[in-house]
Amino acid sequence: MTEIRYGIIGSGMMGHEHIRNIGLIEGARVTAVSDPDEGMRSSAAALAGNGCAAFTDHAALLHSGLCDALVIAAPNHVHHAILKDVLPADLPVLVEKPLCTTLADCEEVLALADGRSSQVWVAMEYRFMPPVERLLGTVRSGDAGQVRMISIREHRFPFLKKVGDWNRFEANTGGTLVEKCCHFFDLMRLIAKAEPVRVYASGGMDVNFRDEDYAGRKPDILDNAYVVIDFANGVRGMLDLCMFAEGSTWQEAIAVTGDLAKVEALVPGPSRFSHDGKERHSEFVFSPRASKQERREIVDVDAAFLAAGDHHGSTYFQHLKFFAMIRDGGVAEVSLEDGLQSVRIGLAAEQSVKTGQAISLSQSAHELSIRLDQTISAD
Repeated sequence: MTEIRYGIIGSGMMGHEHIRNIGLIEGARVTAVSDPDEGMRSSAAALAGNGCAAFTDHAALLHSGLCDALVIAAPNHVHHAILKDVLPADLPVLVEKPLCTTLADCEEVLALADGRSSQVWVAMEYRFMPPVERLLGTVRSGDAGQVRMISIREHRFPFLKKVGDWNRFEANTGGTLVEKCCHFFDLMRLIAKAEPVRVYASGGMDVNFRDEDYAGRKPDILDNAYVVIDFANGVRGMLDLCMFAEGSTWQEAIAVTGDLAKVEALVPGPSRFSHDGKERHSEFVFSPRASKQERREIVDVDAAFLAAGDHHGSTYFQHLKFFAMIRDGGVAEVSLEDGLQSVRIGLAAEQSVKTGQAISLSQSAHELSIRLDQTISAD
């Protein structure tokens, strides 16, 4: 295959970011986009250039024969329906996080994908931020010793305005702790090398969107939370989320503490939200217990990759690996099972906020789905 042709399903803000990053890869080209919104569809096709075809729905794109691989960047709540249509085509797929907004839908997708020859990759791009990759490599090498605690802080800007304001409502997003934080729960599982057994969360909607009204419908998404997770092997994880802290020096601060050292990845937010509008370096910090000599290093990321999106270059590095997987064969680095488990944790955290109770994850995903549904009905 001399050129890999991509179709983008869902051509909004994230769809545009995917197009910009695919455009940086030699041998990759976006040949088709689909979106029901005329403005987003036209803008995305123009951005892709090279005679990119534009369709009002994904079925027309799928049947056009113009694509060798698909990227699903549509709103969260339509992932399930799109995947049901897309999976039988047996093309490589990169689907944006969260995989789906319910466990039942995630489970159905896994069942439908069973036996496919082509890969499905869930877009957990935070794994591929250069400072986070440095952290993951150091933890894997054993330099931090046995991992005991994982702390992730994200202090950032509010959710941006999207077409149709779909991201203002839990029914569409799965809830903030699914929509936004599945990234972090995925990282925790990866670092802990274990599954969670208990989730406790406290959160609220205290600042953002409180005065907004959509035909009598009020936004209902959390804008801050603390989440504590116990893993089966004794590792503890903690997430500190605040979405009205856009002046923070670091948007993400990820710390892993083992019995030998503490390792940190410090990541700035997008330049357009910084106090001076300029890109800033990320940092990697290694703090061994024995010598008490902290090592702090700047992590350089190419300006072209930073400019192509809002995720500190990670969308480009994810696409580079996705492209290599299609070209050379191999397996998705972020599996459908990874996608399901991150949603599972997020839904449990959302339910913990609602009930004030710790949620046990010792059940199977199916049993937990039933339990959460029953709790929601009781509420």
